[in-house]
Amino acid sequence: MTKGYARFITVLFCLFLGGLMVWQAILPDRERSDVENRTLAQMPELTVSGVLDGTYMEALEEYVQDQFPLRDGWTGMKARAEQLLGKQLFNNVYLCGDTLISKVDAPEDDLDQKNLSYVGKLSENAGIPVYLGLIPSAAEIWADKLPAGAQNWDQVSFLQQAAGLGVPMVDFAGVLTEHAGEEIFYRTDHHWTSLGAYYGYTALMEALGRADDIIPLDAFDPETVTTDFNGTLYSQSGIHWLTPDTMEFYVPEEGLSVTSWRTGEAEAASLYDRSYLAKKDKYSAFLGGNQPLCVIRNENAAGQGNVLVIRDSYSDSLAPFLSQSFEEVHLMDTRYYHMSLAQYAAENGIDEIVVLFSIPNFITEKSLVFLGQ
Repeated sequence: MTKGYARFITVLFCLFLGGLMVWQAILPDRERSDVENRTLAQMPELTVSGVLDGTYMEALEEYVQDQFPLRDGWTGMKARAEQLLGKQLFNNVYLCGDTLISKVDAPEDDLDQKNLSYVGKLSENAGIPVYLGLIPSAAEIWADKLPAGAQNWDQVSFLQQAAGLGVPMVDFAGVLTEHAGEEIFYRTDHHWTSLGAYYGYTALMEALGRADDIIPLDAFDPETVTTDFNGTLYSQSGIHWLTPDTMEFYVPEEGLSVTSWRTGEAEAASLYDRSYLAKKDKYSAFLGGNQPLCVIRNENAAGQGNVLVIRDSYSDSLAPFLSQSFEEVHLMDTRYYHMSLAQYAAENGIDEIVVLFSIPNFITEKSLVFLGQ
């Protein structure tokens, strides 16, 4: 390589970097990345203390990375290049052919055991039956799809430990394994699909002793509401070339009234918030996403009981099926609701409580300490 050519390449590279810097300075800062589904860092405030302790430079570096021009495209190109080099794990997400599966890491600080103990305390204090429903993730049910030698925490062993608690269990693992050949999890998102949630509904009804009340699958007429769902694993992994997921609603809203306490006050809501179907976070179309408390009442199911579900987001797509078999379905999130659950159950005529979480969420959720109050 001649010196002239080397200088040309050097100048060209400097112009490229300089152009990106100018471009970044001209472009307005973005508040959020829809592709990554997260808030982006903003320009940090320059302070003497921040410079001296290094926090300013750390924040500035994060700002530059987040606001880099065409960031969404670069992250996708990076993932594609890493795939060509043989990489299979992308930001804790395995690429398994046309499917993304989140790796499940071992819990820290014995949080899994602590959370089991909180469930036990709730069972002792509630005065009504309490059930524990732990949903294995796709990493367990679809373990055969994982790359050879893929590291993954043993969820089945944890279920065996949970069974020793003495609290009646919902056999989600059994029903999901039975239907593992079907589309029970999204390919680009960590949640179960509406079909997977239906099978979860059947397992829960059986655990509650109401197998005869299960509504058969062919009684529903699924509505395809989008074929363009790119979920959490799409955002987390940087794998942006898979075919988007299809999302379906199975349960009609007729005869249902939904009340939400998003702001601490009762507000009319709906079983489906279709405005989310035009956004990145399409899964939040189920009940409108996370909230402290939501109550679904079915005027056509009078006398069929009231159930309280201590929820994570898996419950949002399960709730429509439950609404067909209960007069009232109460969904409570312990991240936002910190009052006594036993008192709530007594005041609202609850017949049974179900602590219902995906296993990855259960072993990492710190708010379950409020179950023991």
